Amino acid sequence: MRPPSQYPQEIAQEAEGEPDPRLGAMMICTRLAGRAVIRVIGRCNDAKENENLDLSDCQLMQVPDAVYHLMRHTELKSCDLSDNVITKIPPKFATKFNLITDLNLSHNQVSKLPDECVGLGELERIDISYNTFIELPSCIFKIPKLRHINASNNSIVDLDVDCLKEAPSLESIDLTNNPLAPRIYDQLSRVSHLQIVLSPREKEDWEDLTI
Repeated sequence: MRPPSQYPQEIAQEAEGEPDPRLGAMMICTRLAGRAVIRVIGRCNDAKENENLDLSDCQLMQVPDAVYHLMRHTELKSCDLSDNVITKIPPKFATKFNLITDLNLSHNQVSKLPDECVGLGELERIDISYNTFIELPSCIFKIPKLRHINASNNSIVDLDVDCLKEAPSLESIDLTNNPLAPRIYDQLSRVSHLQIVLSPREKEDWEDLTI
């Protein structure tokens, strides 16, 4: 048996000869994260010039607080947050960016919108397609100048049809590729003063039964 005193030195030599394989992955992740930060800062600087904040495809899980800080003296007209992994829109988003006319949240993992979105007083278009909504929040119909909603390709089963009909400026809403409840589908089909785009309704199994 080798003397115990040799073990620490040999372990150290083995560690020097065989670096932890996780280090390479960690370095790659750090490099990617660094590139994402640089991309966000660069696009914030662009937005100061053109008033259009494009943070699409930036690996974001949320809107970083630094973005609000960088944009504090800019009156944004549009905000594109598509193609990220955002799960939540915080209440302060609506208060910080309350002058935007166009908001793109498509291709994320958002399931709710804060009530504060009513404060988006200039918003005319919102795209929440390809997210995880199971119901359409009523607050979206209270945005005063909102004209167009794209809510396609979600998991929406329910929405308040009465609120939709009373939306002050709404002209069109795309609800294709959503598993709308038959009752909601029928109510929407009878709304005539709005352009409502629906997928053909598939009958339930029990509806095909004959007595």
